[in-house]
Amino acid sequence: MLNPIIENAYKVLEGGELTRAEALEIAEKIEGEDILDLVSLANKVRRKFARDIVPCSILNAKSGVCAQNCRFCAQSARHNTGIETYPLLAPEKVLEAARRAFEHGVRAFGYVTSGYGYLTPTPEFNRILETLDLLHRELPELKICVSIGILSRETAKLLAEHHAWRYNMNLQTSPKRYAELIADTHTIEDKIQTIKYLQEFGVTNCTGGIFGLGESWEDRVDMAFAIRELDVEGTPLNVLLPIKGTPLEDRPIMHSAEVAKAFALFRLINPTKMIKFAAGRETVMKDFQGLLMLSGLNSMITGGYLTTRGRSVEDDVKFIAELNEF
Repeated sequence: MLNPIIENAYKVLEGGELTRAEALEIAEKIEGEDILDLVSLANKVRRKFARDIVPCSILNAKSGVCAQNCRFCAQSARHNTGIETYPLLAPEKVLEAARRAFEHGVRAFGYVTSGYGYLTPTPEFNRILETLDLLHRELPELKICVSIGILSRETAKLLAEHHAWRYNMNLQTSPKRYAELIADTHTIEDKIQTIKYLQEFGVTNCTGGIFGLGESWEDRVDMAFAIRELDVEGTPLNVLLPIKGTPLEDRPIMHSAEVAKAFALFRLINPTKMIKFAAGRETVMKDFQGLLMLSGLNSMITGGYLTTRGRSVEDDVKFIAELNEF
């Protein structure tokens, strides 16, 4: 017999919305075998409103030496993680990586840099614009995603004018606990304002977060509703891989059932949006990644992440074809 809490959530399939109280009840009371019923519902919602699973790829175009103190991040200069660091890649190197992804059928390519961001059009920022122009000229069918930190109204407008299709700016966790769980060298308000500037100029947004930081279920629900309020187009969800040298290096790995419940909740709270499995898919979830991709997700990052490896694009293209049968 279906758990009454999940039965009530079936209203999402008919166009209804979960309230925050209903979402929190699912988070705190659904457990054990009932999680599979929740996953099934989330996948039905995905099939009705978000359809097929599609891949995207990202490139770390500038690595490390970041002055921000994000507690999870290998690229912060405040953490001794031993990652490879390098300055902004030349436009031709970025084009080479984008072309490889395009040739394997990936049509959304993420250009990512470390650092606080750009409040004025510095020489480095103008080099980024030059790179975006090159990508658009050489691969006009490619959807260019950008993630270069906090922006001003001026730099957001320039990105829109230089072919940025989507921008990644993650809330990471509940806005009210951002300074505690993530960083205090910048504010969550800076991030939210960046998203609003980009929306003003017609750039779509990819805004998500990380599970496994030490947050509560209430924090996860708060993040999902904050994202719904921003009305962004996509939500990448990461599962923390504790990195040696960061303040979170001793955090336990999340149980796959807890991840499945979190993913399913995000689909039910944001039924029509793109929800993407980002970092942690192969490295943390391993044998359970197929189950988790059926927890309401309709996108994945393929080919690797910023400082960790992923599966090959070829393997993931086959994987997606099979997932789309469910």
